[in-house]
Amino acid sequence: MYECGTCDFEFRYREDCDAHMDEYDHWVECDTCTRQFRNERSCEQHMDALDHWAPVFECETCTRTFSSQDAADQHMNAKGHWQPTVPCETCSQLFYTEEGANQHMAVKGHYKNYCAECDRTFLNENCLRQHLNSRIHRGTNVGCPFCNAGFVTASGVTHHIESGSCPNASKWDRDTIHRMTNRLDPKGIITNKQIEWRNEQNIRYYATDHAFNGTNWECYLCRNRFVSMAALNAHLNSPVHKEKIYHCLNKRGCGKEFVSLAALFNHLESESCGYVRFGEVQNVHRRLNDAIMNRKMITSL
Repeated sequence: MYECGTCDFEFRYREDCDAHMDEYDHWVECDTCTRQFRNERSCEQHMDALDHWAPVFECETCTRTFSSQDAADQHMNAKGHWQPTVPCETCSQLFYTEEGANQHMAVKGHYKNYCAECDRTFLNENCLRQHLNSRIHRGTNVGCPFCNAGFVTASGVTHHIESGSCPNASKWDRDTIHRMTNRLDPKGIITNKQIEWRNEQNIRYYATDHAFNGTNWECYLCRNRFVSMAALNAHLNSPVHKEKIYHCLNKRGCGKEFVSLAALFNHLESESCGYVRFGEVQNVHRRLNDAIMNRKMITSL
């Protein structure tokens, strides 16, 4: 007996069975090619062997499947079965719209670079860190030991003294501070060891007319250009081109060197080498300041 592969009809002769299947279109077709089979099992064996299974497009929410993406899209549009795709910047929650994601992040404080206190978002993590370490959030709690002026950072108060700007410490400057620090730092924790120290305090540099290139005043050391001779002279007499006399505390992992103590503190405050966090820099400054003011040896910071 010959059975139709689709319905329950049986035939004594194969020709009769084939004629029936032709008439009622009861052949089982391959999903990909034009081959036809008497039953599902034969067809599946063929598709397994030749990888002729047709692609199946699934609904993103329910178990329905479709023979085309358009059909799946129509179903998901009609049933509202689309999965949310807009992510929260911090947690794993997804939303259907940007508005929904923003509402969630505002309520939860989940913006990646977001200051909840100021309700502000920032371009990147570095911008947010600078904001959080600014006067707005830190205040001016770092005081000058001579005039009690308040500064946001350790680098700010150190530059204030090194540049000779403190009205109560006019004799203190970069060279004075370095001589004292170098003497109190025999282990070279922050100072570079030198054969001799050239006092640069009273040395002044002046540009000549030869520094004018026809358009700007040009530094012959770094090729930076300035709009006036006075601006170039200020540059030449700044610490920019002076000897690097300090190094990062992170000698093995960083090793950067600096021309001033303020530059060293600025480097640590930036957290670029990851040696200390911003808040700890102020503690390092306090310990160093105490050592210098009380003429105590610097054994650690």
